[in-house]
Amino acid sequence: MALMPKRVKYRKQMRGKMKGNATRGNFVAFGEYGLQTLETSWITGRQIEAGRIAATHFLHREGKVHIRIFPHHSYTSKPLEVRMGKGKAEVEGWVARVKPGNILYEIGGVPEEIARAALARVAYKMPVKCRFVTRRHSLG
Repeated sequence: MALMPKRVKYRKQMRGKMKGNATRGNFVAFGEYGLQTLETSWITGRQIEAGRIAATHFLHREGKVHIRIFPHHSYTSKPLEVRMGKGKAEVEGWVARVKPGNILYEIGGVPEEIARAALARVAYKMPVKCRFVTRRHSLG
């Protein structure tokens, strides 16, 4: 099942600008270990699902995988060999817009070496450079 919103106010959206670093969603909140982006990009719903499958297959139903991004943004494309003009094209798919620092996936309930190997498999599926991060525990 493809990841996409149940309903949206407007079907077609503008491309927008994606500059700067992530100010929200940039720390490990739900699990113990996370996969953090180092680049700006669009990540499609199919790529997000491929990463989820890679992680769950490697973990063999141990631990918990949290997906921290969702494809809210639609993108359009015209069919091949269509002339310019005649309005905006139909929605082609849905993407999550990520900035450097966004946490993509989190894993909890497994040892660090297993989480590191599982997130390495997920990173192969992503169109951006990623790094392994751990949760910051408070001292108080």
